[in-house]
Amino acid sequence: MRALVIHGKDDLRVEEVPTPRAGEGQVRLRMAYGGICGSDLHYWRHGANGEFVVREPLVPGHEVVGTVDEDPAGELAPGTPVTLHPATFGTPEPGLEDAPHLWPQGAYLGSASTWPHTQGGMSEHLVVRRDQVRVLPAGLPLRRAALAEPLAVALHGAGLAGDLTGARVLVSGSGPIGLLAVAAARARGAAEVTASDVLPGPLERARAVGASATLRVGVDAVPAGAFDVVLECSGVPAAVGTALVAARRRGTVVQVGMVPDEPRPVNLAPFISKEVTWRGSFRFRDEVEEAVALLAAEPGIGSVVTHVLPAEDAVAAFALAADSAASGKVLVDLWGGDPGADGGAA
Repeated sequence: MRALVIHGKDDLRVEEVPTPRAGEGQVRLRMAYGGICGSDLHYWRHGANGEFVVREPLVPGHEVVGTVDEDPAGELAPGTPVTLHPATFGTPEPGLEDAPHLWPQGAYLGSASTWPHTQGGMSEHLVVRRDQVRVLPAGLPLRRAALAEPLAVALHGAGLAGDLTGARVLVSGSGPIGLLAVAAARARGAAEVTASDVLPGPLERARAVGASATLRVGVDAVPAGAFDVVLECSGVPAAVGTALVAARRRGTVVQVGMVPDEPRPVNLAPFISKEVTWRGSFRFRDEVEEAVALLAAEPGIGSVVTHVLPAEDAVAAFALAADSAASGKVLVDLWGGDPGADGGAA
């Protein structure tokens, strides 16, 4: 079968690899689309994602959808459309019984955090555990369903902020996760959702998914103390300080966007003087089911997908995904997509 394989920095290839077979408790899928995530971009551009270095050929991709190809148990019919929960949870720890996504020794599709690496889903076929499979509802196109994993990340971050009913929410950073955070905040009952970014293109996309107002960083002033909740999705260290200023007294900031694993200066004075609650958010637990239901109910979220490129043009697709001025979520057609479905430009 064909697969996209990262061999190191700036080395992404289409290669022939062995076709896997499903064993007991497993299902083989025919892959349709893979969304390009920030971690995929880091592996391609730098040969590493933080401290996780590509030490063997790595198939990227954890934002994937496809159809059932082979189920030895006979439970899922061939052609059944599905998405995945990409995590294998690790070893339980006391105090984390309700947070398996934080257990150590876990694994994630398309990650160099494990040895051997955990291969991802940007290939013609993928074998996964049966319990990772989520059957899609009728009428939900595969292209839109490819947003389920990043939308689950956004929903998890929104959930950490508590009850958003009637809340004034600022989403800092309007990349794909930020756009989905706008949709998540709306779904969780926020009264007002303001989106910020340094570029006009992402702000236009934020309005399309339900932002009630937008702020262009460097042009518009971010009002101090105006928001009950800030979902910081940019991962830019300077934006963390701005988020603390934007939050009201005893407001909440949730850090959804990943930041560099290195010391960076942050002004903590507003955090202290306003008694702000500041929470980290890492991946998600089981919000993928909620994400699938929301994508089925709200077709407009599909506008987050701006481009769909064939796997043979994977390098161009990754380069486009790295250009936030030009793109939202970029999907790779993994030789099995449904070109007539909604979501994204061809």
